[in-house]
Amino acid sequence: MISSVFIHRPRLAIVISIVISIAGVIALGALPVAQFPDIVPPQVAVSTNYPGASAAAVEESVAQVIEAQVNGVDKMIYMKSTCGGDGSYTLNVSFQVGTDPDLNTVNVTNRVNQALAQLPPEVQRNGVTTKKQSSSLLQVVAIYSPKGSRDALFLSNYAKINMVDTLKRVTGVGEASQWGDLEYSMRIWLNLDRMASLGITSEEVINAINSQNTPGRGWPRRGGAPGPRG
Repeated sequence: MISSVFIHRPRLAIVISIVISIAGVIALGALPVAQFPDIVPPQVAVSTNYPGASAAAVEESVAQVIEAQVNGVDKMIYMKSTCGGDGSYTLNVSFQVGTDPDLNTVNVTNRVNQALAQLPPEVQRNGVTTKKQSSSLLQVVAIYSPKGSRDALFLSNYAKINMVDTLKRVTGVGEASQWGDLEYSMRIWLNLDRMASLGITSEEVINAINSQNTPGRGWPRRGGAPGPRG
């Protein structure tokens, strides 16, 4: 038997083992590296913002319009949308495993462009962003003030100015986003009865506010909290 040969000749067994080990080390650099198969469906994210609108208004005037066009895009599995009370809107479209993410992005972009003309003017001015993304989460970074000297609004502004863009430039990072994003803003409530008695329309109020909303010396500087707008 072959086993008895190696038992009675241990030196021969050692030599053969050494030769096999050396051959394996030499072949290690030349053999192809096997990759894990794709198990996570590729996604394409569509996002925009409707300033001053509630979640119900975003769902009615933005979500329904975009999703009616995107629904049924080639190789799509399902889609999920989120309408925020701050006017934000995000649509995640999942595709079949193994499809080309770049081609999926182009197909979704073409569908979104068909819906642009039906969106509110404020949404058209802000633009609609379409980009590919991965559903797998790499890392979560929490920001806090050790002594409690900074509030959540300041920390959110600091992260947006100093950290988010830097993380996006890190090699291997596809996208960096901020959760619970807070912005310095002002909401204006209109007295419809008073406006009707004065003959003023909401468009005139918006134009008056836009004419006063000009950058001044109080704009946020790098590393600090923003000041008032002039």
